[in-house]
Amino acid sequence: MADRRRLLAGAADRLRAAEVASPEHDAAALLAHVLGTTRGRLVLVDEVDDVLVSRYDELLERRAAREPLQHLTGTAAFRHVELQVGPGVFVPRPETELLAGWAVAEAGALADPVVVDLGTGSGAIAKAVADEVPAARVHAVELDEGAHAWAARNLAGTGVDLRQGDLGTAFDDLLGTVDVVVSNPPYIPLEAWESVAVEARDHDPHLALFSGEDGLDAIRVVERRAAALLRPGGVVGVEHADVQGESAPAVFAAAGPWTDVRDHRDLAGRARFLTARLAR
Repeated sequence: MADRRRLLAGAADRLRAAEVASPEHDAAALLAHVLGTTRGRLVLVDEVDDVLVSRYDELLERRAAREPLQHLTGTAAFRHVELQVGPGVFVPRPETELLAGWAVAEAGALADPVVVDLGTGSGAIAKAVADEVPAARVHAVELDEGAHAWAARNLAGTGVDLRQGDLGTAFDDLLGTVDVVVSNPPYIPLEAWESVAVEARDHDPHLALFSGEDGLDAIRVVERRAAALLRPGGVVGVEHADVQGESAPAVFAAAGPWTDVRDHRDLAGRARFLTARLAR
């Protein structure tokens, strides 16, 4: 048997030495996973069985090698929903919850909203909107076969219309009828390869990360498709890198059919996503 507090302290030190960004959090999350409980209830545990300690050690070794925490637990929390994640799908980040919250607010203000999630990945934004705005008719598309399979698992039973295809050509049947388009597209410049966190660079699908020399290629595609899908007065929200707080909105400002183009910051004060309204 091992003392829970000493076990956690040693695990956090081990992850810190491996340059894991949140060693205490991840050490506790992994132990809670092994014990089948929550981080908040770990205080009720005094000692951990040796068999479980061995399992915990295996997971710590993989996390120290920078395998994503969510791959080890098999789940990721996103707003009020839980997602199944693993190899082959982009792990949703907490920052994206702000974009999803914007989409929820916009859709929730309408009686019978039609929402499209372009490049849904795990299905995170689509599932959050469907969960928080039951009246919404939510549609989502994902090109990558592996990610689409994860989205299918996560969106099963939600009523979301999930399709496999290119976000630049999807939903011809919805042209001019959509109220809210939302997208977290790839936006990392190819030249920024070395600056990407190991967890993302080595484990997330590159299709979900990189987008041309300036990182804006996919955002340009989203702009064109959103202009075709939205009804006059409809709105679009698109996540981007923190260094694209001017360049990403500029894609929409230069395109012509948009009004109210503005950028939004995350809780750390970093530029995070843009919104725009299709001119009436």
